[in-house]
Amino acid sequence: MVTTQADHAGELIPRPERTPAALRAALAVVAPERLPEMDASQRAAVTEAIEQSGIAPLRMFLTEWAAVIEIERFPDTARALRRAEYLAQVTEDPEESRRYVRAAGDIIRAAHRQVTCL
Repeated sequence: MVTTQADHAGELIPRPERTPAALRAALAVVAPERLPEMDASQRAAVTEAIEQSGIAPLRMFLTEWAAVIEIERFPDTARALRRAEYLAQVTEDPEESRRYVRAAGDIIRAAHRQVTCL
């Protein structure tokens, strides 16, 4: 039986290298609908890097998309993030909304830690 799920604790694919090509290929598997967003983000990072005469915008681009892919590699984590973001917007209780915003932030920060601690 063929499955799309890897045997690595629920991850869909292994963590990709932090190169534009590897990240784009990984995103094409885990969240292909976000490819146009990534392409626009990459163009903006290149433009900003040229304007600043520095590579910081390119590093930020790689880190941001590595974190997006880190979340999307794990379907349960991606679902939890989308749920928290949705509930933060629709709940009428401000404290409950803050709780969901914190939960979403925790997921995003954890993904950033995973991809920056390599």
